[in-house]
Parts: sequence; C-alpha cells; structure tokens
Amino acid sequence: MYIDGVFSGGGIKGIALVGAYEEIEKRGFQFVRVAGASAGAIIAGLIAAGYTSDEIDRLLSDLKLEMLLDERRSILPLAVTKWLYLYWRLGLYKGNELEKWLTNVLAQKGLVTFADLPPQSLRVIASDLTNGRLLVLPDDLNSYGIEPNTFPIAKAIRMSCSLPFFFEPVRLKSQHETSIIVDGGVLSNFPMWLFDRENVNKVRPVLGIKLSSQQQDHPKNEISNALQLFGALFETMKDAHDSRYISRKHEKDIIFIPLQEGLTTEFSISEEKKLKLKNYGRECARKFLSSWAY
Repeated sequence: MYIDGVFSGGGIKGIALVGAYEEIEKRGFQFVRVAGASAGAIIAGLIAAGYTSDEIDRLLSDLKLEMLLDERRSILPLAVTKWLYLYWRLGLYKGNELEKWLTNVLAQKGLVTFADLPPQSLRVIASDLTNGRLLVLPDDLNSYGIEPNTFPIAKAIRMSCSLPFFFEPVRLKSQHETSIIVDGGVLSNFPMWLFDRENVNKVRPVLGIKLSSQQQDHPKNEISNALQLFGALFETMKDAHDSRYISRKHEKDIIFIPLQEGLTTEFSISEEKKLKLKNYGRECARKFLSSWAY
C-alpha cells in the first residue's frame, strides 16, 4: 500500500527510526512522498533515494559516527580552540563530513540534485535565522533566487541537521544576502503539516514517526539552573509549533517512540545502544501498525 511519511528529528536517537521503517516496510507499506527534520531528514532522504531498511541499517552500521565530528585544526590548545570556533564559527564542528557522507550515499543511487527525484517526493525543514523564517526545502529556494532543481540534496539535508552550537550553520547565499541556516527542528521538528492539513483531502494515508512521547505523557522539565533553563527553552521552541498542530485526530496516524533526551548528541554511542534503539523503534512501530486504521 502506498503512503506518505514524516520523520521527526532527534539526533542520534534517529537510529530508532530505522527500526520503525523496517517494520513499516515489512507490513508492505511503500512511501511515495517523505518529509523530515534533522535526523528525520536523513532517513527521509535515504528512503526517497530508494534505500531499503536493510540497506540503511548497513550504511549506518558501517558509518563511524565519530568521523562526523570534524573539528577545525589549530595550534592553540583544544579547549581554547573549541570556544573560539564556537564564538566565531557558531558551531563546534564543521559538518562537512556529514555532507560528504550524504553526497556519497545518495550518489550510489544516482542522486545529486532535486532534479534527480520525482517532484515533491522529498521535503526537508530548515530554519533561516537571518530572516526569522522556516524553510521547506527545496520548495522555498525560489525566494532566494535559487532554482530548486539545481540544489544538492545532500546540502539541503545538511542544512536541516545543523544543530545550533554543535554543527556550524550553513551560509546560504542568495542574490542579495547570505542567510544563516540551522537545524529545521528549531522551528518544526515534526512537519506532519506538510501532508496532513485541515479541510484538505489527503492524497493517500499519512504516517508520522515521532521520537517522543505523546504530548499528555511528556515529562515535565526540571529547571533549577541556567543550563536546565536553556535546555528547557530549546525543547519548548523545538516542539511548541508541532505540538499545537498535533491533535487527537492526528495522533491516530503517528508512531510515538519515547526516548530519553540525553542521547541526542551521543556520537560515541555503543553498538549495544544502537541495537537497542533500532529494536525499540521496531517494537513501537509493530504495536502501532497492528491496529492502525488507515
């Protein structure tokens, strides 16, 4: 059966999405259009490229996640360098290795730019901090004077994965300015609204896969110091837009995979934890799909 799919962000927790996709595929569902933010943009991109769940699992198993943490070289002490680059470059890591890896795996399926994909088959979310706006890629590139079909898919996904202060933002040059682009999850971490809108008939069933609990089960933020305040602030920014959109009506079409927040940037994650994440995603999908009334 043909469906559309939306994958939420969640950093390293995105490994659980692979397990969920495995179960979805096993049930005979095939995605026609996919969308995502951050880690969800990576999974959506690989699915749009034609990768099966087994192939994605092998790609991620072969990938040494620590290799994606590409620090800039300096003769200064490491601790000093990190703070300097965080201040001047706006991120601890360049993000070039992530884009390079994406470019290579997409090229293996014959994909370079959005012209190589069917129209509307892949859309990813990014955040333009310069202009204070949410970006849907490739759709919104026209407003920057950029032809969407010429834009590299890997670059768009990299933009969606630019976790603030962790990866350097992407500088998108348009005809009149350079815009600072960061993680799509800052403004919409779960863009189900792209396919499932009020008073608009859906083309086909839409299935969401979200790396969090349902809103009513969301744990309360503990705030007793400045770091906890920042964490709670970021989490609220990330989820507020989507939480307002997701109603009881939409929840019946969403696989919720509740996971602890601390895993997001754990790039040194063990193989054992990876397997647990994947299995947990598969189990959540199995339970949901056994009664999904699409």
